[in-house]
Amino acid sequence: MNDDGSLCIKRLGFTDYAPVLEAMQRFTVTRNAQTPDEIWLLEHPPVFTLGLAGNPVHLLQNPAGIDLIHIDRGGQITYHGPGQLVVYLLVDLPRRRIKIREFVHLIEESIIATLAGYGLQGERKRGAPGVYIDGVKIAALGLRVKNGRTYHGLALNVNVDLTPFSWINPCGYADLKSTRLADFDIHDDVDAVGSRLLDHLQSLLPPFCVAAAGTA
Repeated sequence: MNDDGSLCIKRLGFTDYAPVLEAMQRFTVTRNAQTPDEIWLLEHPPVFTLGLAGNPVHLLQNPAGIDLIHIDRGGQITYHGPGQLVVYLLVDLPRRRIKIREFVHLIEESIIATLAGYGLQGERKRGAPGVYIDGVKIAALGLRVKNGRTYHGLALNVNVDLTPFSWINPCGYADLKSTRLADFDIHDDVDAVGSRLLDHLQSLLPPFCVAAAGTA
């Protein structure tokens, strides 16, 4: 937690998707100007999620019968599963005096910095939020903003089984390939990678502005 008490870190472990989604939504609509921002780190059992404007046609096949959940973030379809670090960012943007595009850039920068710590060069792709290595996607990003407050977040592939990504057009892009840290002979587990990423998120996140709290 930051010195000003404005950021709470929660490690939720291995948790089903639906109750976490409900908890994010509940937190966002019930929080007030004094509620600390929160960052949740976790893994999900296998699940496909489809964003608000998502088209189910991007689920090409589903031989394992994985649940498809329609959700309220932006973006198309993605996959979550064991071995993937998921980070949900419950942040009051006006209180930190940051715009949504800056926030997206900050999240991507924290992923790129995390990859750099492993000797990997992550990059952005114009018009396709997320982080890539040599054009292959290693991290996805999707947010919802309600009354200036964000929820949902990012997913970084650590040692996740990539097979389900071949059953979809990830984020709506046909033939988009996915990769993971394990493919680069990196053997840190999800918790270890999460700690590294969290350090970068905390260092990049603008400070909590007490003076702005009354107008958030």
